[in-house]
Amino acid sequence: MTEKYDVIVIGGGHAGCEAATASARMGAHTLLVTMDMNKIAQMSCNPAVGGIAKGQIVREIDALGGQMALVTDATAIQFRMLNRSKGPAVWSPRSQCDRGKFIWKWREVLDHTPLLDVYQDQAEELLVEHGEAVGVRTLWGAELRAKSVVITAGTFLRGLMHVGSKQVEGGRIAEPSVHHLTESITRHGIRSGRMKTGTPVRIDRRSVHFEDMERQDGETDFHQFSFFGPHRPLEQRPCWICYTNPKVHERLMSDISLSPLYNGQIQSIGPRYCPSIETKLMTFPEREQHLLFLEPEGEDTNEMYLNGYSSSMPAEAQIEALRHIPGLRDIKVYRPGYAIEYDFFDPTQLHHTLESKVISGLFLAGQVNGTTGYEEAGGQGLVAGINAALRCAGTDTFTMRRDESYIGVLIDDLVTKGVDEPYRMFTSRAEYRVLLRQDDADERLTERAYSIGMATRERYEWWMEKKAAISRVTEYCTQTHVKPAQVNALLEHVGTSPIKGGCLLIDILSRPQVTLQQMAEILPELQAILHAPENRQEEIAEGAEIRIKYKGYIDRERMMAEKMQRLESIKIRGHFDYENLQAISIEARQKLARINPATLGQASRIPGVSPSDINAMLVLMGR
Repeated sequence: MTEKYDVIVIGGGHAGCEAATASARMGAHTLLVTMDMNKIAQMSCNPAVGGIAKGQIVREIDALGGQMALVTDATAIQFRMLNRSKGPAVWSPRSQCDRGKFIWKWREVLDHTPLLDVYQDQAEELLVEHGEAVGVRTLWGAELRAKSVVITAGTFLRGLMHVGSKQVEGGRIAEPSVHHLTESITRHGIRSGRMKTGTPVRIDRRSVHFEDMERQDGETDFHQFSFFGPHRPLEQRPCWICYTNPKVHERLMSDISLSPLYNGQIQSIGPRYCPSIETKLMTFPEREQHLLFLEPEGEDTNEMYLNGYSSSMPAEAQIEALRHIPGLRDIKVYRPGYAIEYDFFDPTQLHHTLESKVISGLFLAGQVNGTTGYEEAGGQGLVAGINAALRCAGTDTFTMRRDESYIGVLIDDLVTKGVDEPYRMFTSRAEYRVLLRQDDADERLTERAYSIGMATRERYEWWMEKKAAISRVTEYCTQTHVKPAQVNALLEHVGTSPIKGGCLLIDILSRPQVTLQQMAEILPELQAILHAPENRQEEIAEGAEIRIKYKGYIDRERMMAEKMQRLESIKIRGHFDYENLQAISIEARQKLARINPATLGQASRIPGVSPSDINAMLVLMGR
């Protein structure tokens, strides 16, 4: 069996689904190869999307014409905007989703995407001819040929699961690992390594004493993930909070010698920012409790997820320890937590398009690049799918700068710095986070997406309507004077000083206590201007208000980004023989030769390349 396509995507996880739909929407005849069509976009760990900085990535995927935000909104059973107590630069949306409905909503998206085929099989070998990826050979002997190949294999490459001393091969619980694909890639000079991740025990809600826990409800306001889709249709569910205690810790520590993490059974690197419960106990021995969240897995299931209790301890130790928590004293479990080791590839061997520098036509996205998280995977998958399709068409590539998106920060970090542990996005990784807010992803990216054919005309027109509405509001606030009689009652009510004479409305809105919606309630003309199509008035008001209140910060950060962009415009690839460049340090020579950055800006972000090294290179280039 031999089939020919423009683009083949290997793996039906979050990166693979975004890559396949993006490629097809770009006009490339695309094939998605997955081991199990009934587990498309499986949420292997927590059935939740978003979180700190991750939520911004999902909104960027949506602004670019991707699907994760739409699928999330359609299957969300609890929504929250995190970091509300801080400034809007770090507000981050998060949704708990119905795991089963999430899969079938993604299946619906794939099934209704023109130019996209799905084939259930397992890729066993990458086919390479004359240094170029030309397809894959599968477990069942099919030879699938394409102009571009995207690998999004997640944790399946030589996956090995651990529960205590028990080791079982697999990419996820009850799913097989892929044995030979890694070797068929590394034989061509691509470097690989091993990483580790884990997941918690799953609990039967009927055995939980919720009266001994703290209830945490979601939010029901206008916020959602997609700028474009309908509001959340499913019934919203609460989460629950509880804590470990010294008895829990004592029981776990009594079997710490049986933990694969501490007896030498697991040698690979785990995620620093999502540690197992045994890692928490070993790292913070003085702590008497650790926060746990018990979260629903769906509308209609009794299965619940214990966030904060990832573990590879023996099953009996995991369960017996939990029964020392009052709300979990009688728990029944569906399955214990487990750790999994898997192969990844060195991302410094990739271009910013996520195409390999070693094998042309090969794109890598998701956990195979050393990242962790559905959102980071989805963002990479989208970029890889777009560029795989553009390569087939022979047109320009699509990349994003660090001041343009969190996805741009993510990919630049990967290809410039590499990874020594599973990479997770945080707002602190972005130097321009005032520019990269969750509310303005459509402003940053939708017009670019429309220009390359990713965003639909309908999505683009909605953004243009929203853009015009925000402009009308800000213009009105900049030009309109208000008198004390109009606003003083409101100002005193919200706890800020009244005005003594007339002033511009924008000056009133600069006060942190005053909101645009409050002013609209007392200024009918402003209320009329705020009227928006499809009941999106609140979204427009929030966008305009943030732009007004934070204008000084936004302008200053944009100026800083423009200065840095000068270094990004200086192309250096092919201009230097780094090994013989005596004007820079030995470490800089080694790092620059290994990564071979495209621009001086990228070179400046490589660990070990100092500002004096950059200055020396500028002098040598006559700048």
